[in-house]
Amino acid sequence: MQTQEVTLTLPKPHSGQRAMLREARRYNVAACGRRFGKSTLAIELLSRPALEAQPVAYFSPTYKLLIEVWRLLETTLQPVISRSNATERRIELITGGVIECWSMDNPDAGRSRRYARAVIDEAGLVADLGERWQAAIRPTLADLRGDAWLMGTPKGRNFFWECYNRGLDTMQPDWMCWQKPTSANPHIHPDEITAMQAELTERRFAQEILAQFLDDAGGVFRGVLACATLATVPAYDPSHTYVIGCDWGKTNDYTVFAVIDTTVKTLVALDRSNQVDYTVQRGRLQALCETWKPASVIAESNSMGQPIIEALARTGLPVRPFTTTNATKAVIIEALALAFERKDITILNHPVLTAELQAYEAQKLPSGLTRYSAPEGMQDDCVMGLALAWSTMGRSNSAVGAFGRR
Repeated sequence: MQTQEVTLTLPKPHSGQRAMLREARRYNVAACGRRFGKSTLAIELLSRPALEAQPVAYFSPTYKLLIEVWRLLETTLQPVISRSNATERRIELITGGVIECWSMDNPDAGRSRRYARAVIDEAGLVADLGERWQAAIRPTLADLRGDAWLMGTPKGRNFFWECYNRGLDTMQPDWMCWQKPTSANPHIHPDEITAMQAELTERRFAQEILAQFLDDAGGVFRGVLACATLATVPAYDPSHTYVIGCDWGKTNDYTVFAVIDTTVKTLVALDRSNQVDYTVQRGRLQALCETWKPASVIAESNSMGQPIIEALARTGLPVRPFTTTNATKAVIIEALALAFERKDITILNHPVLTAELQAYEAQKLPSGLTRYSAPEGMQDDCVMGLALAWSTMGRSNSAVGAFGRR
């Protein structure tokens, strides 16, 4: 039987990427400026072991960000693909190798699999990366003693930053790290770098182009880590007053309940859940109320929030609806930002919360108004839960209209 020859052309890594491939160790962390070429590097890292009959995995913060690399993989490897399943995002090669692509919208992404390599793209955007790495991704590498690559543009000093620092630690020889600014891509003309430096703020240029890890990366909330000094949840104090802020999760979002002790201006508890039935969510909130006996529960009333609020009010909870618009959101976010700047607030040292706060962004709209949001691929549910709770600390007149009557 005659064997048919197959011609396959993989993307050619540029000089900066080739240096990383030469220096790689078992666990590799690449802090990259925008347009450095992470997608090209991901294709190289996934294709080579798969062509050698190995199972590998690609992890992306969201389904939307995953699609580009999935399409590149399908196009690049088309001559050697034996089966491709778009629903499962799984590619099987004629060599016996397998590539699976996972969206980290799914908290169990990759669980129970075994891989020779795991590539985590835009790792700085995954707020609970530490939990995902320890509980799901790292165990997938045990059977085959696989390696891992964590790549992305920095977004504050989160778990991605912690991994980067492991690469700097000579006592952890399995770890390697690189800081690769946009200029390390020889295909980007130097004039483009100069133009971006002139247009972007100093902090934005340092983070997005120079790939530097900044404290309070988004710039909306300053001094987050200085305020994140509470290590454990304190006991209920009947002489204190408490409030709870509720941000309801949708399909892929998280539901967050933030409990603030208004007497000492401290976030004392944070309940975060995903893909939980609304009946269960109400039960969790009722349990929190039994523990903390809040004077008020501030709950977002948009979309599915209103019927939940009505159901809670019928049980006797002191719930007050909050209608979120761009204007009302700006009021409570700016009030919370001022609290951090003045160090008026103390919060739990919760990795997801601090990551969301540090990465939070502000964008000027053509109308002159400011829009506040999480970076693409990140959530802001913890921020909103905290902001809703803090909004009771001294609402301005402009915020009053956002609160409905119970």
